[in-house]
Amino acid sequence: MATDVPVLVVGAGPTGLLLAAELRRRAVDCLLIDAHDKPLAWDRATVVHPRSIEIFDALGLAEPLLAAGVRQRLCRIYSNGVALGEIDLSLCGSRYPFNLGVSEEVTEAILADYLVGLGGAVTRSTRLVGLEQQGDGVLATLESEGVERQIFAGWVVGCDGHRSTVRTLAGIDQDGHDIDEPWAVFDTDVGGWPYTHEGNYAFLDETPIILTALPGERWRVYLRPTGEDSDLVADATATLARYLPDAAFVEVANPTRFHCHTKVAQKYRAGRLLLAGDAAHTCSPVQGHGMNSGLQDAFNLGWKLALVASGSSTDALLDSYEAERRPVALKITATGDEADSAQLLTDPGARQARDAFIRGIFANPVTRHQEAVAEAELDIDYAASPIVMGARNDALSPGQLWPNHLEVHPAEGAPHALGALANRPGHTAVLVGGVAVEPGPLADLHRSLSALDTAPVVEASFVLTPHGPSAHGHAGIEPAAAEHLGVAGATLFVVRPDGYLGLRADDGHAQALAAYAARLASGEA
Repeated sequence: MATDVPVLVVGAGPTGLLLAAELRRRAVDCLLIDAHDKPLAWDRATVVHPRSIEIFDALGLAEPLLAAGVRQRLCRIYSNGVALGEIDLSLCGSRYPFNLGVSEEVTEAILADYLVGLGGAVTRSTRLVGLEQQGDGVLATLESEGVERQIFAGWVVGCDGHRSTVRTLAGIDQDGHDIDEPWAVFDTDVGGWPYTHEGNYAFLDETPIILTALPGERWRVYLRPTGEDSDLVADATATLARYLPDAAFVEVANPTRFHCHTKVAQKYRAGRLLLAGDAAHTCSPVQGHGMNSGLQDAFNLGWKLALVASGSSTDALLDSYEAERRPVALKITATGDEADSAQLLTDPGARQARDAFIRGIFANPVTRHQEAVAEAELDIDYAASPIVMGARNDALSPGQLWPNHLEVHPAEGAPHALGALANRPGHTAVLVGGVAVEPGPLADLHRSLSALDTAPVVEASFVLTPHGPSAHGHAGIEPAAAEHLGVAGATLFVVRPDGYLGLRADDGHAQALAAYAARLASGEA
């Protein structure tokens, strides 16, 4: 049966919007449906982490996102009336060394506008009510205004939240548990606030509260309410008054109670059905990883599904999506559980021990740096992935994120920063020479590698040399930067479309590049 659409994406939150855009910019048509008749006017997710800002930058969307939000440069933690320490995001290593405070509906609007610019759209007031896999596709039954219709899609991706219809119809169970203690949230001004507005502030008292900065010097306050019918503002005020007796919550809006879950789908793929975002994993909001992790799911899956849908790779490539992203979900749900439990401690001795542990983390330069990298979501490593290749190296190994902050001295037409090399729909080959390698031989090696048939995997290639911009069109790289990459002779790096290193070859460059292209085509190690 001929397909009506290559990919059906269910759910037009940030994950679904980004996935649809990633497919569209690779010329893969998709139908994006959502049960709501219009975008949500308010959603409680707030923090966009540095890694997510880098993703927006890769799409050319960093400028409108940054203009819409407020930069949160620090995360300060208090308990028992005193400050325990702070996460300093200037240590994280991103060229965006801050979280961004912006309400989720604004993030969605930026992605929706981008999708429209690519020729896509959201089909609203449309629910998925049935799925039947039929070998070469999926027969999906959709319902809109009481009328059902069927379409035949090559692939279906559930980005439809914690109560995912796709996950339910696929028969995929979840591991994990519900979080018994409820959460609540409201937006507010804070009169008498003495600290910077560019930050997040967590108060780990018996009624824990977290203040996250929003534009217009507004705040989003998250708390664990004292009872089912308690006054949320009074609950939060009781904690804040211990630290700032003259501060007050004013012009309160959107007071909402909600329950959370720590759950991960047992698998991310069932045949031609895939899961992403909250459909695949849900976690405590205490660390702000929910929406951000969903964006990384979409950024990981998009290029792989495009290769499969276009016939350039077998569907085995999609197994690497679960292999890479499910361990991340297991990690963030585990650390979220730990943080959630620590937040709710009531025993005085246990609270004292927790506070001492937190102080120790921020007193140690190593662990303070690790906290900043983890908060930024820059500690994710796909080294165990079946589709990355090459030997591990202490400087930069396959499966690690390509460093986006190293500067180069461009030849004419060359990019200004190494990070820009990864911002392409396809893979980018980067040949880097060490101090001992002259530009001429490096150019010869580059020509031989460029002659290989690696389409459609490698979209572009660049040469970087510590000898400065050369007559061969090579960009210059500082010797220290080459050393930072662990380059002595000549090293070939292949950077994936999601910014992670797919291949590192310090020798045998042509064979390694051909083998990598073959691995992506087959999708198997």
